[in-house]
Amino acid sequence: MPNPSHLRAMALALAGFTLWVLTDTAIKLVGQTGLPWYEVLAFLGLFMALFLFARGLVRRDLQALRPHRLRPQILRSALDLGNNICVIVALRHLTLTLFYILIFLAPITVALLSSLFLRERLSWRKLLAILAGFAGVVIAVHPWGGSRQADWIGYTACFVCVACFSVNIVWSRVLTQTETSESLTLFSGTVMALVGFGIMLFHAVLFTPRVAALLIAVGVLCAAGSLCFFAALRDTTAANVSQLHYTQLVTGTFMAWLVWHQVPGLETVLGAVLILVSGLYIAALASRGQRGIWLSPPVHPD
Repeated sequence: MPNPSHLRAMALALAGFTLWVLTDTAIKLVGQTGLPWYEVLAFLGLFMALFLFARGLVRRDLQALRPHRLRPQILRSALDLGNNICVIVALRHLTLTLFYILIFLAPITVALLSSLFLRERLSWRKLLAILAGFAGVVIAVHPWGGSRQADWIGYTACFVCVACFSVNIVWSRVLTQTETSESLTLFSGTVMALVGFGIMLFHAVLFTPRVAALLIAVGVLCAAGSLCFFAALRDTTAANVSQLHYTQLVTGTFMAWLVWHQVPGLETVLGAVLILVSGLYIAALASRGQRGIWLSPPVHPD
């Protein structure tokens, strides 16, 4: 019988990843206006921080915003900074569907890193499923099909994003045992705002009220998604949270169709199916009693 705390964690993770899809959709819309990446980053961080402060005031719990371990927070925020810069760049060059297929390398990397550094068990069945998911990524990208230079800029940004995100999610798994979701999100947003506005001191571009509304939406949605994500990490393993990353393929493809009327090609569909099947198989292994979604206890730092 699933533990209620794990059920809640998985529901929060699902909500977090869905909110991040909406964030990425808004970022891509802003990117199409030609606004520089550092300006998007600056306002993303600013509105994230403002959202957290407003939430703390309403709940009368500003104490939750205070970081307890400064150096680990700085490291995590640096990883998050690199991740978000690469997300902004990648979304300028790739469709939303292909973007999510590429970043599905992250759950693969997270599962491997978790087994190495957090001592989370990785069975040979799960390993085979992870490898199948990786094969799906290769099929979806079909690099033999002849990509444009702009595509490779997007691919490179996605790979760097995967590296930053994978290390970040494992590190966050440790930090959530001592830091609140609010402090992690606020610290990250503050670092992004400082870097973005620091660059804007040398060059800034004016934007329209429509772009301003999108930037506000980006910050609020990203902050809300981060809160759900960090809360989920408290009650289940990093590898299990990352497996729900696969749901972004469905929501991302839907948003790409809804906003840009983009329909994925045959290779993309075949790769996506393989990725989804491998993810479902991993979930099935967990439900049969493997150490996974329901049975893995939270890992506490030494």
